[in-house]
Amino acid sequence: MEVPNPQDDPYLKLVRPLVEAYLAFWRTGSRHIKSLRLTPSQFDVIATLGDTDGMTCSELSRKTLVTKGTLTGVLDRLMSKGLIRRDALQKDRRYTKISLTAKGDALFRKTFAAHIAFIRPFFERALTPQEVEQARTLLLRIKDSFERGE
Repeated sequence: MEVPNPQDDPYLKLVRPLVEAYLAFWRTGSRHIKSLRLTPSQFDVIATLGDTDGMTCSELSRKTLVTKGTLTGVLDRLMSKGLIRRDALQKDRRYTKISLTAKGDALFRKTFAAHIAFIRPFFERALTPQEVEQARTLLLRIKDSFERGE
């Protein structure tokens, strides 16, 4: 099999900028989240639970970037800080509903708004609103292609 030349292959030309953009976003965003006195995983859980009436651990695992193995520890730490509560579902006691406490909701409102205000200028400098929608559409198509191929 012939080795493709990265300079000639349009798909390979996309890989490095895609990964570099993700890493730059992650590094910058993580630093800001840490300045809010949260870990990125804690912020992800709080942001995901915000403005909901809660969800099961399985739902949280699917909707966050936190791995199942890490999620329990993150939830334990958030619970010890009084930011979330765990309630057994009456229909099926095997499932636990995780939701924000009043303290957790207040933190969500403060940190989520602050983080959005922090990251928005990076996107506004780089893309028009129309380009944002185009980029979103293309990134979702790439993600879907990889998920279908697994």
